[in-house]
Amino acid sequence: MLQSQKLQLEGRKRIPGMTQLLSKRPDMFSLGVWPGYYSRAKGAKVWDLDGREYLDMSIGGIGACVLGYADDEVDDAVARVVRNGVACSLNCPEEVELANLLCDVHPWADMVRYARGGGEALSIAVRIARAYTGRDVVACCGYHGWSDWYLAANLAEDSALDGHLMPGLAPSGVPRGLQGSTHTFRYNHPEELCAIVEKHGRSLAAVVMEPVRSAMPDPGFIETVRQLVDDVGAVLIMDEVSAGFRYCLGGAHLVLHQVQPDMAVFSKALGNGYAISAVIGKADVMQAAQKTFISSTNWTERVGPAAALACMKAYARRKPYEKFTRLGQRIKKSWVELGAAHGFAAHAEGMDAMSHFVFDEDDFLAFKAYFVQCMLEEGILASSLCYLMDAHTDADVERYLAACGRSFAKLADAKKAGDIHERLKGAPATSGFKRLA
Repeated sequence: MLQSQKLQLEGRKRIPGMTQLLSKRPDMFSLGVWPGYYSRAKGAKVWDLDGREYLDMSIGGIGACVLGYADDEVDDAVARVVRNGVACSLNCPEEVELANLLCDVHPWADMVRYARGGGEALSIAVRIARAYTGRDVVACCGYHGWSDWYLAANLAEDSALDGHLMPGLAPSGVPRGLQGSTHTFRYNHPEELCAIVEKHGRSLAAVVMEPVRSAMPDPGFIETVRQLVDDVGAVLIMDEVSAGFRYCLGGAHLVLHQVQPDMAVFSKALGNGYAISAVIGKADVMQAAQKTFISSTNWTERVGPAAALACMKAYARRKPYEKFTRLGQRIKKSWVELGAAHGFAAHAEGMDAMSHFVFDEDDFLAFKAYFVQCMLEEGILASSLCYLMDAHTDADVERYLAACGRSFAKLADAKKAGDIHERLKGAPATSGFKRLA
């Protein structure tokens, strides 16, 4: 048995769900085929435990490695601070420099707090908003992580979050007393937020939303959200964990619309794979952090801020968002064209930098797993998602699309023969949150 598969069996015995991140579970791709573990990653290349080399055109470190794996500029900056100590009784100066840079890039913001993960940073932002307003209720639009405040939306109706990227997020373990504290509305449906405001207006602490996800904002949508928030004195929190740094240096809200939030949350691309997240906001709102207890030792370590500074400086100089737009649009267009050429009604959605495709097939998850399998045979890590990195070249994309064409042809042949499941070497892909036995 390959080492990559052997370790998955061992990991499932010792780690509930096999991994710390649902999006990295092999069953999201094809359990029994997906390599699962890596020994080395550099640029846009990955090597598994068995020494096999792949071009990674899949999830790019779950969108964290915006520049590419093991970027020399960022790694060198981290190495320098590691040699000088990453933890100390004093504070690292990098956190002040990073705060200045984040506020310079986002002129509406005055202050910054740090954490190390996107989910916890969003929890910090919600806590600050509740402290600032003295209210409890939150309205949200999009995917915002694993925390109680978010999953509480599923306490009253276990499918409330199904339209927000990931279905099946069970609220097991979330206190029942939080029922009714979080309500959801869909992107580009301001009437749904209006209904929440009408019912809970003076209890509403915050509206948390992504600036963009699968669709661009309709004219007036974000402006309506801003007005509704202002009407009841709540706090508008822009979740930039995924969208941030995909359109410009900083938040996508800077270029997609002219609405200024009261707070914004960054992680993922902020540190190019190093653990760092930031909550930025207006001074009067952010000062409410001093009215509540928000504190953690590892939020003061030095690696995260050093990596973020190096990443932002490299990003400002290289401007990879221009490449993301050009290559991302080419990929999405090609998916649709290749699908049509092989008898599939393919739909491409999402940001140019972080896009995905679906087929109008009842057994799409089996087709997805077979696509993963075919692309692995081409030496490419791929799924129905493609997250671009600055390390990706035009040649990488051409190689990827050529392999997509050959793989789509195999899928079409399997569809015609009606034997898609017989061709799978692993299991069909799964969707949403399910227990991994």
